[in-house]
Amino acid sequence: MKEIIMPFNWKAELDNVAVNKVYSIGNDFILFDSFALDSAPEYPYKINISVVILCRRGYMKGSVNLEKFVVQAPCIVVLNRGQILQHEYMSEDFSGMFIVMSEQFINHLMENMRKRASLQLAFAGNPCLPLDESDLESVTDYYNLLEKTKNIDDLSIRKEMVKHLTLAFLSLLTYRSNVFAGYMRQSKQSILVGKFLNLVQENFREQRKVCFYADRLCLTPKYLSKVIKDNSGYFASEWIDNRVILEAKALIKSTNMTIRQISDELNFPSQSFFGKYFKRHMGVSPSEYRK
Repeated sequence: MKEIIMPFNWKAELDNVAVNKVYSIGNDFILFDSFALDSAPEYPYKINISVVILCRRGYMKGSVNLEKFVVQAPCIVVLNRGQILQHEYMSEDFSGMFIVMSEQFINHLMENMRKRASLQLAFAGNPCLPLDESDLESVTDYYNLLEKTKNIDDLSIRKEMVKHLTLAFLSLLTYRSNVFAGYMRQSKQSILVGKFLNLVQENFREQRKVCFYADRLCLTPKYLSKVIKDNSGYFASEWIDNRVILEAKALIKSTNMTIRQISDELNFPSQSFFGKYFKRHMGVSPSEYRK
């Protein structure tokens, strides 16, 4: 049985924040603001929660599933459970409002899985959504309404209000993200790159050959590699290898799985083969990287 060990402990970090700035319903739903993630690890790690960040001031940068992003206020950042994060930098003047939701809360919130899929797809390519002054005011109002539910004594009523307010809030984010995406013109080649990256995300554990992805996209491997290189700066094979290595690094650092278990998880023919593959890309063995 695999046991995910979170290297970043939200609850432990929140113990250092003033009590009147934190509102939570058990471990399922947490609101807090003016909080700097100083202790977030610099190496890639998986999250087992979903996070919405309303960035009011400053900026930060990092990557989600290999894709680098820069957060420049005012904007919204949506991070979904299971994504691999890497925190790089946060400005000293950064200010944000955070909503942390457990998988159990999200499942209960979005019983209609189509709504959940819409939210995930809306922020799959880029977790950041720029806001204008009107948008910033709207999402801030939603956050403040959520925070005000803490004054309701009846816990069952409070939970229902939080559920419906959060659903409305996420629906607004999905709508705004889709509208924003509609203004972004995409060429046929950039659309192809997006399809390729989605396929890699879905299949990298089992498929590491470019020919598999070319076949799925009804293209020749040579043409696919050229399009990916011309539009992203990396060859198709590099994207595949980078995704495999990213997953391996996250599993090594943020789980208690053995190297053999990780090798099996990523469908390598043997632990030795996995070790050589990892060292070729990282310069150190999996065991050395874990230390």
